[in-house]
Amino acid sequence: MLKDPKLVQADDFFFDGLRVAGNTSNAVGSKVTPAAVLQIPGLNTLGISVARVDYAPWGINPPHYHPRATEILTKGDAFVSPVGLVHYQRNLGSTNAIAFAALSSQKPGVATIADAVFGSTPDIASDVLVKAFQLDGNVVKHMQSKFSRSILSITMSDSLRLQL
Repeated sequence: MLKDPKLVQADDFFFDGLRVAGNTSNAVGSKVTPAAVLQIPGLNTLGISVARVDYAPWGINPPHYHPRATEILTKGDAFVSPVGLVHYQRNLGSTNAIAFAALSSQKPGVATIADAVFGSTPDIASDVLVKAFQLDGNVVKHMQSKFSRSILSITMSDSLRLQL
């Protein structure tokens, strides 16, 4: 939704969050700070956004993809991940690291694979995950207990269940 041009302010084009290091004291050792349309309303319809990624030593940005954007990640060199490609990053160093990503959408979206598989609502049936990943049922239950249930929430009427 576009903002009435008479109501636009300078703050709609400003975000100071990229100068602040993200808290990497978490299970994966990274923090992504987005600067997309939710943080900078003036990006609406411009087709661009950026993100800062902070890494603890040996930290990772877990496997994920962007459903609406190509990502160019840089810390000197550049690496391109086309829209929809599953990718990850890892800090191979023993000190903190930082990278910046440019994305080809003001609202690129992100889907983290582990959350989507093990943290979905409703749950993916354990027996399906056991077969798909060739894991023990107890391992699947443990994995499902570790991942967020708030990433994707759909109602049963929104999902399609196919039984053969």
